[in-house]
Amino acid sequence: MNDQVVVPEGPTYVLGSGAPELARLERQAEAIAQPTLALLRAADIAPGMRVLDLGTGLGHVSLLLADLVGAEGEVVAVDRDPTMLALAEERRAAAGAANVRYVEGDVRHYRDDEPFDAVVERLVLFHLPDAVDVVRHHLGGLRPGGTFVAIDFDVGAARCEPPVPVISTALAWIMAGFRAAHADPTIGSRLAGLLAEAGVAGVATFGIQGYVAPDDPSGPVMVAGVVASLAPQLVAAGIATEAEIDLPTLQARIAEEVQAASAVLLPPTLVGAFGRRGG
Repeated sequence: MNDQVVVPEGPTYVLGSGAPELARLERQAEAIAQPTLALLRAADIAPGMRVLDLGTGLGHVSLLLADLVGAEGEVVAVDRDPTMLALAEERRAAAGAANVRYVEGDVRHYRDDEPFDAVVERLVLFHLPDAVDVVRHHLGGLRPGGTFVAIDFDVGAARCEPPVPVISTALAWIMAGFRAAHADPTIGSRLAGLLAEAGVAGVATFGIQGYVAPDDPSGPVMVAGVVASLAPQLVAAGIATEAEIDLPTLQARIAEEVQAASAVLLPPTLVGAFGRRGG
């Protein structure tokens, strides 16, 4: 009889880890680096802390944390995708961040031998239907008084002003595509309640909203890139056909309509929620 506990594999990251998606993640990380840093500082991530970074992916958050905790602190960064971890390690080595360690593991169940001063997730709970259970699990890995920090998108806040039909359609596809994949595109709006339900005490929350000018090419690139990554899911779920999406022309059509309307694109709001373990 095999007495090894077998943990079911967690939900699949619907956007995949192919080269186009990795490039999109790089662009996204650059766009939200400063808002992320502001949220981490608001949560009092400070020098000397020992911090767990959940779902580190390409390692962007782990390096932000490394700077905040300094040489006396430590960052343990967990992800289950070895391809992303290898790229994160290359980035860590290039940055000379000796206080970061990467670990392959499932963020839903990982537990270190020593407690952490803080646990941080960015854009991970978005993809987890058992998000409350995951937060509760990691709350148990914090020292008493330790901090849990959740940073996630509220895609429902994204829009164009004035409205632009191709953007409205694309955002509707994105929302429906994530929901069809059992992800939660508006989880940012409910982070505070989710953390409180998991037992996090004294939760505070706020969001940071970006604005993209009509002539800024990053807006069309961002929207078209998410649609491209979701396209297989959109077609499989019957949300849109390949002809309706028309990926080869989508980015150009978005840019043309946005500039013609002098429209400002509001990307998803980046929301932070943070509180402490009682006791």
